[in-house]
Amino acid sequence: MNMKKRGAHSSSASLSPLRRLRIGSRFFIAILVLLCFCSIFGFHHFNNHIQGTPKIAFMFLVRENLPLDFLWHSFFKNADAEKFSIYIHSKPGFVFDESATVSEFFYNRQLSMCIQVGWGKPSMIEAERLLLEEALADFNNQRFVLLSDSCVPLHNFSYVYNYLISSPRSYVESFVDLNETRYSTKMFPIIPEEKWRKGSQWIALVRRHAELIVHDYTVLPVFKKFCKRRPPLDIVKAKLTNASLVQTEHNCIPDEHYVQTLFMVKALKDEIFQRTLTYSLWNHSTNKTDTTGWHPVTFNYENAEQQYIEKIKDIKNIFYESEHRTERCCSESVDVPCYLFARKFTPGAALRLLTDGVVGPYDPTILLNPRKNSIVAP
Repeated sequence: MNMKKRGAHSSSASLSPLRRLRIGSRFFIAILVLLCFCSIFGFHHFNNHIQGTPKIAFMFLVRENLPLDFLWHSFFKNADAEKFSIYIHSKPGFVFDESATVSEFFYNRQLSMCIQVGWGKPSMIEAERLLLEEALADFNNQRFVLLSDSCVPLHNFSYVYNYLISSPRSYVESFVDLNETRYSTKMFPIIPEEKWRKGSQWIALVRRHAELIVHDYTVLPVFKKFCKRRPPLDIVKAKLTNASLVQTEHNCIPDEHYVQTLFMVKALKDEIFQRTLTYSLWNHSTNKTDTTGWHPVTFNYENAEQQYIEKIKDIKNIFYESEHRTERCCSESVDVPCYLFARKFTPGAALRLLTDGVVGPYDPTILLNPRKNSIVAP
């Protein structure tokens, strides 16, 4: 064995300095050629994916139709068609045609595959993933905005587009809520308790984060198994008193935690702005029998006056009491409005925004188009 090692050593030593230089040069050239090939192929591959203008994917998660379609129609009508795409997840079998919407922007924009969605259930997350998966098929979609059927834009399209495209980060409201007990130790070790976060489900994502959600097969199964909404109380039937309304059964709302927790598990905190772009006014009722305290306040025609809308648009920072943190809304160190959208708005409230010119010029004839449901309901 020793002889062989010495022989190999002497053979190596017999190489002249000039030959070593030639071998080294050939190796170096081969590496350079390989790197150039990879670079050219990668650049070509990238260009094949992104052609033309980057787009924003507007993804609507709705129960059935879009009652505020007339407002969104004006929003999109004042936009460059190459800068946006629309996707709708509705109840299975619902088709957006002339009888279902007053706006051609929504014609046949429903997903080919939709599922039945239940509030506070994992199906809400699955529907969001279906929207993202469909939107990711268009490689020009570079930003992904999730919206509800009661969401309204607070600015015109041009402002929203520039705001989102210029930002290199996603907008995902994420905070620690010390007053809630939705985390289950059964989620460990895949989801450590220190990674557990809460926030609004209405998110705006850059493409790489949208891809991460669609390709998550680790955190989602844990949510499906251990994060479930507690069945609602039948107060009248059970004849319960206020003192006995607190249930001990574990309660968890998946859509308020999934993306936030996933991004913490993936160590993406520095890649997001920890705030939502969608404004909600919450009813802070402490009465456990008052179910309105569990949902945002609904805006109607009367309380959607222009003065109040301007106040929302002028908000420049958000305070998170549970973390004693103030989230400053800025772009390149310049203060900007915190919110691009708002909810929950009735058709009457949306009509007021339309006539007040919030989304820009509008065509009044859109209000005359026939549809199954009235658009001027309060």
